[in-house]
Amino acid sequence: MFPNRVLNKTGSSILSFVALLVLTVAGCSETNTNEAKNSVKSLKVQETTSSQTGKTKIVTTFLPMYIFTKAVTGDAADVEILVPPGTEVHEYQATPNNVKAIATANVLVKNGLGLEEFLENTVKNAQNPKLAQIDASKNIKPLNQISPVEKTAKEEHKHAEGNPHVWLDPVLAKQQVINIRDGLIVADPANKATYEANAANYIKQLESLNNEFEQTLKKTPNCTFVTFHDAYPYLAQRYKLKQLAVVEIPEDQLTPVDVKNAVNAVKKYKIKALFSEPGVDNKLLTSLSKDLNLTLRPLDSLETGKTDPQYYFEAMKANLQTLETACK
Repeated sequence: MFPNRVLNKTGSSILSFVALLVLTVAGCSETNTNEAKNSVKSLKVQETTSSQTGKTKIVTTFLPMYIFTKAVTGDAADVEILVPPGTEVHEYQATPNNVKAIATANVLVKNGLGLEEFLENTVKNAQNPKLAQIDASKNIKPLNQISPVEKTAKEEHKHAEGNPHVWLDPVLAKQQVINIRDGLIVADPANKATYEANAANYIKQLESLNNEFEQTLKKTPNCTFVTFHDAYPYLAQRYKLKQLAVVEIPEDQLTPVDVKNAVNAVKKYKIKALFSEPGVDNKLLTSLSKDLNLTLRPLDSLETGKTDPQYYFEAMKANLQTLETACK
């Protein structure tokens, strides 16, 4: 998230360190674990088959794709989510329920750019020849490495197709909504007018959000950051922030040497603030922030949180508020 690793008991504190940002940018209000669980429960209540409701059944891969799809469909279609909010999508293992959901769906919406690695075999196992697939990142040029990588230990997970975190750029999020809208119109032309109207309304909000980011961040040029999870290059590029480096550390079995290397990397770039992601245990991070005399703040990558389509704006505006504070 980006972000958010699912680890064993000995590695739980390390999750905090891997899924964090060290920035002079970013932040958001915390979304706790209970909120994510409640979101999953609400989704389960909504889960119905098209045969029961007569509506088009759509499955989405993870939270941002659900949010954008639900914004376009409103109540015109039944929308489900495969990866529960708060679960690490990069290394997600599909369940039998995922296969069943895809087998009975009319449409599948994915982020693409190699993010949902579990999807290919899951779709194959679902054996649904009538399934229409929508790649929300169609026509979006992916970014690759845009800054030096500090390897403190083994390499972190890599994406062969480029960085997939395009939803964190409001302008690219707009393109994703357009792609979802157009795909749904082809799959479900009966609801074309609804999809067009809903998408137009959401796009206006995204354009307003982009303007707000531009007007706010132009006051703090050359704002720089280092990240432990390479989730924000699109945001940085869009608003002329400077990503100095990506510091990679292992996801489990963190040794004292690894910690020392990571701390030294942070010191090397003279970072002003330390950021984690919402909904994770930050004990290790809190300790490091004290050692480095840095302020600890959360940054929302939107891989966990509320399923309300308006949550995107809530989280991103909270991020912007912290960005403004951190970049001064």
